[in-house]
Amino acid sequence: MGYAVVLGEALVDLLDSDIDGERVYRQAIGGGPLNVAVGVARLGGAAQFVGSLGDDALGGRIRAFLTAADVGVAGAITVPAPTTLAVVTYAGPEPDFRFYGEPASYGLLGPDDLDLALLEGADVLYCGSIVLLRPDTLAAARRAWSLAPGLRVFDPNVRPRLLNGPAALDGLREVVAEFAAGAHLVKLSAADAVLLYPGEPVEGVAAYLRELGAATVVVTLGAAGAVLAAAEADPVRVPAPTVDAIDATGAGDSVMAALIADLLRDGEPEDPSGWADRVAFALRVAGLVCESPGGATAMPTRTAVQNRFNT
Repeated sequence: MGYAVVLGEALVDLLDSDIDGERVYRQAIGGGPLNVAVGVARLGGAAQFVGSLGDDALGGRIRAFLTAADVGVAGAITVPAPTTLAVVTYAGPEPDFRFYGEPASYGLLGPDDLDLALLEGADVLYCGSIVLLRPDTLAAARRAWSLAPGLRVFDPNVRPRLLNGPAALDGLREVVAEFAAGAHLVKLSAADAVLLYPGEPVEGVAAYLRELGAATVVVTLGAAGAVLAAAEADPVRVPAPTVDAIDATGAGDSVMAALIADLLRDGEPEDPSGWADRVAFALRVAGLVCESPGGATAMPTRTAVQNRFNT
């Protein structure tokens, strides 16, 4: 088993919480790619986080958290900026994010900051999420993508509040098309699909991304499971387990983490049925994440997933 490089953001979420009857904002280390890296490690894979961390106490906490989670930080740089905060509120279990802090500490990794040896030794490279809206880090992701010798996986992880008008959305669509064209795996949520391709059914979005060049596409549908488009087969729906969801933060990230962990362990499946089994496992991982508060801290081990779902 080799390792995965996860290139993206790390920040601190402020979660709208009720503690002893008082409304407070509870700190939680987060960021979609950070959640992915931690999830991979918790599921038995090796992960290296590549990104930029603030030079303040919160940035130090993030680095220490990653190290304690057995995620490598050799490719993480420290930048002269305060750590970006994301205030998280909820409508039911679904989170809504509003970001604070400029310059954005997570978007200051440039192409010259990449550890090329780390990239060239990786079996899997993940790129995606909100760092792709930052010019320097988008350039770094493009360079990493071009150098990656192994499997390339991509997740747009769209945050609508960071898109300033139709031009920004059009630009993001172009970036998504660019990365999807060279991806072995694309994972996105139904909300991503609706924002990027309004009016299109999720099966149509999955098929379109495959036409662009993505080998396999998974569109998560929350409690309804996921749509899988693999090989030359028609898109199929994979059901999710029934869970008692209290917080969906990190659920989509955990799906990606599970898929990456299995790619590290077993490589790409040979046929669509193999992918369906992996997506079903990833949805069980996400279901367990939804039963706990927080994102990265809720990422489970394989044993915990097996015990919860008797598999």
